[in-house]
Amino acid sequence: MVRRIGPITIILAIAAVIPLLDLVLPAELALSEAVRSVFIYAILALGLNVVTGYAGLLNLGIAAFMAVGAYTFGILTCEIYPFQFGFWGGLALTVPIGALAGFILGAPTLGLRGDYLAIVTLGFGEIVQDVLKNLDSITKGMQGINPLPSPALGGAPWTADDERKWYYLLFALLVIVVIAVRNLERSRLGRAWFSIREDEIASRSMGIRVERAKLVAFATGAALAAFAGALSASVLSSTGEPNNYDFQISILALCIIIVGGIGGVAGVLVGSLVMVGLNSIVLAKATAWMAAHDIGGQGNVLLSPNNWKFLIFGLALVIAVRVKPAGLLPPRLDRSGS
Repeated sequence: MVRRIGPITIILAIAAVIPLLDLVLPAELALSEAVRSVFIYAILALGLNVVTGYAGLLNLGIAAFMAVGAYTFGILTCEIYPFQFGFWGGLALTVPIGALAGFILGAPTLGLRGDYLAIVTLGFGEIVQDVLKNLDSITKGMQGINPLPSPALGGAPWTADDERKWYYLLFALLVIVVIAVRNLERSRLGRAWFSIREDEIASRSMGIRVERAKLVAFATGAALAAFAGALSASVLSSTGEPNNYDFQISILALCIIIVGGIGGVAGVLVGSLVMVGLNSIVLAKATAWMAAHDIGGQGNVLLSPNNWKFLIFGLALVIAVRVKPAGLLPPRLDRSGS
């Protein structure tokens, strides 16, 4: 019996050949560099999907864990600090440190539900931003930590010109995360998360340790978000300023899983392409193409797609939710094949 190819495999296969398309596309329409941000936000959204999509816990502070990962990577790898773990060591250590941050937030909030939990996680995100700004002796305040190391596999460290290497590294890491999340989804723990999401009282009556399962969900989501933050900082060679990890990042991650299909891995991948790709690929490439062909002139703000991005972003979100309320790729389609 031949197993049917699932949507996740199709999506990842298409992503794997995008650098080959750049060989035939004009330079202003090259996609590889823009798609790298889609990979990073897909990992971030997969972490939020574990918390919100699987366990049913509304988390509005996922950007805080992304910041924890970025600054952890910076402190562990930048040469101005005594720690010199290198790219791979720093990247690996962000995962347990992010999980610890998730445990710290999750432990005192296990008894909260719905809006109350959302408010607490939102407040946690604001606290993390303020701490990063005020601990300037450690975090360098609004300057951010830089420069950060690049990976070096069998040669000199990579530079910004090694676009294809960066692309396939991020792609490979995304594939690993997807496999890990899919295995969690199919595990006993994953079934416990789904049970808690549907009916917490019934889950308790069936012997599920609800508090423990919630705590593991928080820690897992935080670890993946921290991993995404470390990858973002390494690609940019800087953590950036704390304001880069504000509430908008959390809302973007939430929009990704809602538009794609909350509770499904394939839906998250599709949602990342739609929500992040709309800004970093469609609008950015349209602006570059218009500039290259001298369309609209330099001073015409009405003809610049970037100036309309929030309107287009909002309309796309409204249309997607209105037409496909269960998401572009609902979980029931996602789980019909891998």
